[in-house]
Amino acid sequence: MNVYEPLQPITCAGALEILERGDSDELLLLPLRIGEFISDWKTAQNLCLRLCRNDNPAIRANAVLGLSYIARTCGKLDRELVEPVLTGELKDNETFRWRIMDAIDDINLYLGWNAAERIMAEYREDYLTDDSGDDGESVGTCE
Repeated sequence: MNVYEPLQPITCAGALEILERGDSDELLLLPLRIGEFISDWKTAQNLCLRLCRNDNPAIRANAVLGLSYIARTCGKLDRELVEPVLTGELKDNETFRWRIMDAIDDINLYLGWNAAERIMAEYREDYLTDDSGDDGESVGTCE
């Protein structure tokens, strides 16, 4: 069972130390901590963009989520650098596409962008026409 724990504050130096260690468990939460606590938007953005190049799709998805935190906390991202990463991760990271779509929605909301809207509309249509057999009507049983 996952237990929620508040994000621990972090400095730029602390983030660089975690990047250097390369521990997957630490890297998983790092972009969220960066987005929440590093007030220099450009430094925070560049750290998250670096994490977007990680081999682990969960870390990359959280790096996109970290970018949405920066959009919320700092109100700024470099669109020319960020938007291609968002689009690429949306297309390539199928496992965590839902998280990436949520993060892009947040970035679009906070910054007034329309990043990847056409592509996201196609994926949303795919989710709506999923033929998994679940009609969305049955609730199951509670014991």
